[in-house]
Amino acid sequence: MTESIRAALREGRPAGSWLSIPSPQVAEQVAESGVDFVVIDTEHAPASLETVEAMVRAVDAADAEAAALVRVAWNDHVRVKRVLDTGAAGVLAPQISTPGEAEALVEATRYPPEGRRGVAGARASNYGRSLSAYVDSANDEVATVGQVESAAAVENAAAIASVDGIDSLLVGPADLSASLGVFGEYESEAFLDAVDTVLAGSSVSVGTLATAPDQVDYWAELGFDYQIVGTDAGYLARGAAASLERYR
Repeated sequence: MTESIRAALREGRPAGSWLSIPSPQVAEQVAESGVDFVVIDTEHAPASLETVEAMVRAVDAADAEAAALVRVAWNDHVRVKRVLDTGAAGVLAPQISTPGEAEALVEATRYPPEGRRGVAGARASNYGRSLSAYVDSANDEVATVGQVESAAAVENAAAIASVDGIDSLLVGPADLSASLGVFGEYESEAFLDAVDTVLAGSSVSVGTLATAPDQVDYWAELGFDYQIVGTDAGYLARGAAASLERYR
């Protein structure tokens, strides 16, 4: 699904996994699970750019069809262009709260004249060997996802979704609930009203992150279009706990 993840986010119901462990081996193993995409986190995970590139390469090398997306640490065009140069299929940016911020994100992912991404002979273009072909196609292929994580983002969700080049919105439950003053209270009226507002007003697909298996059912019931169905750290913790419990 590497070449069609943008279309899948726009039109389908892809399933993803979240990678917070900065390890190419973990990235490759999770990609082999059958998910449509993985998200390599650089906002809260201690992943260097070199590690991100190695993880993208590992996902690409897996005997599967997963695409590698990168969650940048901030909506900054320098961060965006550097992770895209690794060959990532797209980016997620945190805390997109206004249409202007969404426009800046799109511009960072697009080559001129549509945007401001710098041209370079990096891994994405086979180190310059396919530079012209990559520049010609990248604007149409790179997936661009804005994260809804604040009350302001909820209020502006419809306008953010309407920005040309935004392929999807991703509700960050933890940050959004914290912004609303109901951290972790995903059944609270304030949180549910916010989710309803985003889902009802968005002209693009809306996804979210499930950090435990039971959340997958809950988010599906609320009507999200797609989900990131777990995290590498969560898989590891639950597997270790289950094995130990079985032994005891």
